[in-house]
Amino acid sequence: MLELILAGGSDETGMKTVGLTYDLKTDYQFKEGDPADANAEFDHPSTIDVIAEAIASNGFKIKRIGNVNNLLEKLDSLDVDIVFNISEGLTGRNRESQVPILLEMAGIPFVGADALTLGMTLDKVMAKKIFIAEKIPTPKFFEVKNAQDLVNCDHCKFPMIVKPRFEGSSKGLSESSRVQNMEELKKQVEFVTNTYKQPALIEEFISGQEFTVAIVGNDNPEVMPTVQIKIDGRYKLNDKFYTFARITSDRLEYICPARISQDLNKKISDLALKTYRAVECCDFGRVDFRVDNEGKPYVLEINPLPSLSTEDVFLLVAKAIGATYEQMIGKILDSAIKRHNLN
Repeated sequence: MLELILAGGSDETGMKTVGLTYDLKTDYQFKEGDPADANAEFDHPSTIDVIAEAIASNGFKIKRIGNVNNLLEKLDSLDVDIVFNISEGLTGRNRESQVPILLEMAGIPFVGADALTLGMTLDKVMAKKIFIAEKIPTPKFFEVKNAQDLVNCDHCKFPMIVKPRFEGSSKGLSESSRVQNMEELKKQVEFVTNTYKQPALIEEFISGQEFTVAIVGNDNPEVMPTVQIKIDGRYKLNDKFYTFARITSDRLEYICPARISQDLNKKISDLALKTYRAVECCDFGRVDFRVDNEGKPYVLEINPLPSLSTEDVFLLVAKAIGATYEQMIGKILDSAIKRHNLN
């Protein structure tokens, strides 16, 4: 494997080769009992095409690898200089770590966070423990393995929101996720634990506004303009929140830059950067917030493997800073190349 890395994937012109790891929605085989959003985190083939074209436009050769099984088959003969990883993995709370750990074992450089960061942040409970240790404000929470564990919930107040412990892309989130009493809480916990086969994370629901912040870079990360979530034409969301059904609906809009005061924008940006550093993100990431009606921001989660779909926030923030989508992908890739000393 050392020979492979020394040889790299550069051709006679010196053009570097970038491998691309990903999971396609079309590759997912639904099993009996799977929820409708089982493949929500995977990408459309058109998204992979756009990312591959963006990488190529920055002067690189591109080699499509695909998912972790494909990577395993090709690992000894990849012949690439670096891998641009957007693979979500297959099963379990360590699924996002599967591709990075294989690449790390093989000594192959890759774009994005390592296995430890991806594992800690996909598991929302573990991530929140880090937030608390770093004094990053996050909603009060507890977790239960089943509805029978709901004996004492006095440390959190209704309304609450119920989420699967280790899912992304708003999997498991619907209008029913926000609960106002013990009966609704038990019903939603039963749904989450039975459907997603994992514990339920229960948080105090933050009524107010919702934001997300993209970050690119390493030693001096660049915090991108704050993006505001608008639902049903409203900036003040109050009881509304980001759900799986709203991702592809016309009820959801991203507003960038956010229409908020400079003071609130600075609070959110500073917290986003603190969170990014706390979990040791690399190259790029995205931090999600709720801001209560008193103007206090709370970090909901950090995603070190955020969507790069042109329908998501990275295209929007690129436009906000006067860049193209291709240039944004180039910034992410360049951050990784510098981090690995591949210049």
